[in-house]
Formats: sequence, structure tokens, C-alpha cells
Amino acid sequence: MEKKRVHFIGIGGYGMSAIARVLLDMGFPVSGSDVAANSLVERLVERGANVTMGHQAENVHGAELIVYSTSICQDNDEIVEARRQGIEVIHRAQMLARLLNDQAGIAVAGAHGKTTTSSLIAQTLEICGQDPTYIIGGEVVGLKSNAKAGKSKFVVAEADESDGSFLEYFPRIAVVTNIEPDHLEHYQGDFENLKQAYREFLSQVRPEGAAILCWDDEHVRSMAERVKGKYITYGIDHPDAEYRASNIREKFCAITFTVVHRGHELGDVTIRVPGRHNVTNALAVMITALELGVPFKQAAAALSECQGAKRRFQIIDEVNDVLVVDDYAHHPTEIITTLKGAKASGKKIVCVFQPQRYSRTYHLMQEFSEAFGEADEVIIHTLYAPVGEKPIPGVSAERLAKLIVENSNPNTRFIASIDEIIAYLAESVQPETLVITMGAGDIWRVSHGLVPELYKRFER
Repeated sequence: MEKKRVHFIGIGGYGMSAIARVLLDMGFPVSGSDVAANSLVERLVERGANVTMGHQAENVHGAELIVYSTSICQDNDEIVEARRQGIEVIHRAQMLARLLNDQAGIAVAGAHGKTTTSSLIAQTLEICGQDPTYIIGGEVVGLKSNAKAGKSKFVVAEADESDGSFLEYFPRIAVVTNIEPDHLEHYQGDFENLKQAYREFLSQVRPEGAAILCWDDEHVRSMAERVKGKYITYGIDHPDAEYRASNIREKFCAITFTVVHRGHELGDVTIRVPGRHNVTNALAVMITALELGVPFKQAAAALSECQGAKRRFQIIDEVNDVLVVDDYAHHPTEIITTLKGAKASGKKIVCVFQPQRYSRTYHLMQEFSEAFGEADEVIIHTLYAPVGEKPIPGVSAERLAKLIVENSNPNTRFIASIDEIIAYLAESVQPETLVITMGAGDIWRVSHGLVPELYKRFER
């Protein structure tokens, strides 16, 4: 691509900052704007990006290409000015597509596990000396970044179905981890429309490439016919999966399993992330590495060194046998699987959950209310909604808390403020407890704020 100046509107988000970082590494002049600074913006500035706080028309002057995120409205001053000047304006996914489609793209799609799986693929390839470009929608703990421009032809990225933007991609390898009814506000409230989008995504895998499909998921199984080239299946439970995980030995924060290919044992793999669901994610990673020519033993050794993504069962600290964990789980299935993984600790589980989006909570209220049975205590925090989303009558965190009491966990309460939650937990939790914060909003502030308060309490 010609190295023109690229300006990012909303540069501070994970997805936008990752693309900006890659373009900086490739030698592009990069500028951007956002409403507030954060650590991702600070790192971009350190690498040479010119970032302005606030959105003003003059920010786009001199830019040759404008990239905006889904959260940016079309009447944004910078978009309006760019179009007035005749500057090309594209969505974040279109910019990512230019990077991914020009190379050997590895795109990871699915309702759950995208960030973990793409993170583990990037780390495995990096450790194996493949030097990939990677653009991840969350910070990768083992790589201490969410993006890098590598020198090889491989580009690893998440394929986001939430707004249909994954249809911009024509990857060499596509991984689909699972399909569930989420983000239906973009699909006219119809799960069939979402599944049709996945079918179209899989039809765009290059004929010389491969689709790697989780065969345990019935909706994924129905997609295989749309793949123009070959597809490879994996799973734990389905007997017809080409690659299967067997002899699963689960410990807290470590799982070992045997990879079986068409009845033949290839060897053992150990991963450092908890939960049975991460066994299937690791299988997808191993298959991807094998497809790219990495020997099994080398890929398995590399995968055993990998760490998860930030906010994916991220251990914040342990204070006097109180383990504090933060997780991004924001869908009922993710909550259930994450809590099951937490139970392997043998500790009492206190779950602090923040629902996100009125639309998601509306469509999945019943499923959310049934998801907390594995916890010993549940705290529900105020619903987190993105800017511009309108409330839906009858949809609230308070109502969700009442339904959880009725349907899955009677030891549930609603607490409205972050400070109140921290104060309550700092005084009430006892040793041999695991406190886990869950949600896609700012609930992480509880886990990070709780740790210093626990130190103060137990020092007393």
C-alpha cells in the first residue's frame, strides 16, 4: 500500500489502536483523535502518532485517508469535514481488510473465544519464529501488545460479526469457534440473518485455504457446505471431528490434553488458561499451526508458553488467599463456562457481573438469569450501555438481579456503584475465596480497586 497519512477517528479503542500500531510499524504517518487518553493512546504517541483529544474538523487537515470505528456517528465533525474535502473515508474493518486480504490472512470468528484464540495463534506463531503481523481486539499478555507488523506473509486478526464487518475479509484460513444469537440488533433481531452472514463469511475463504470449524457446535456444522476449499473439523464431544481432544486433565489455570487426528494420537498439549472451552480454542490454534507448516512438537511447546489475553480470566492479585480475577465474559454461555473454570480452584466463588447493552440484555434476559448457578454469591452492577444506545423499558440490572434470584442463584444482590461494591467486598470476603469480575464495560475497576483495599484490611 502507498504510505499515505492515515487519520483514525476514535483511535483509542483496542481495534483501532491495533491497526494504527501496525501502520506505524510499517512506516505510515498516523494521526488520530479520541475523547479521552488511555494507555493505548500513550503507546501510539510514543511510537510517533499525532493524537488530539476531542473531535474537531481541523484534525483531518492534511490526511489522505480517514478510518472510523463503529462507535463514531456519520455526523461526526471530522467525517463531515473529510467528505467535504473529498478525502477517502473508510470503516475500521475496511482498513483491516486491506491488510489481511493482501497477505495470508488468518481470521478468527465466533460468538466466544475470538480474542483468546487469535491471541494464542499470534503467540504460537511468534514463538515458532514465523514473525506474523497480528491485530487483536484485546491486549495479549504474553506479547505485551495488541498489535505488531511482522515481516512474514501471515496476518492474524479477529473477524467481528457484531456489525457484519467480517464480510470484508477474504482470508486464507478462517477459524469459527461457535455461533450463538448475539448482536441481533444488527441483524433485525433475527438469528437466521446472523447465520446467513457466517455462511457468506465462510464462502469467502480462499479456495487454496482452509476453514477450521468447531464440530461441537451444531450451527457451525451447518455452515461447512459453504466452504469453497477444504474444511477441517475439531472438537471434544462430536465423534466425527477430524481433530479431537481426549484424556483431558484439568487443574486450575492449567489443562493438559491429547490431540487425536483421525484416531491417531499426535501428542499432548498443555495450556495455561483455565476452562474446558479453552481446550477447543487450543485445538484450533494447533490445527492452524499445522496448516502453516509448523511441526506438531514445536507448536505444542510454543502453545505451552503462551499466556492469555488481558481480561480473559486475568489474575489481578492474590491477597491472604483471596484470589481476584477479571474476565470479559458478557454473554450467558461465557458466564457459565468461565464460572465452571473458576470452580476448579476449589475456592468459594463471588461473581460481580455488569450487563452490557440494553439490546443484548433484552434478547438474552432469560439466559442471563439462568447463568449464575455455579457461583456462591452474585453481585449485579448497573447496566453499561454504549453512547447513543437508548434504554428499553423493563430492561435493567435491578430486574436482572431479581430474575437471577428466581432462576439460578438466590444469593444475588444489586449494588449500584463501583465504590459500594469495592467497600462491600473489602469487608465481607474471607480467605479461600475467588472474586471474579465479569462484563464488557468498566467492571474491571472493581477488581483493580479491590486489591489495595484487601491489602489494607488484612494488614490490620
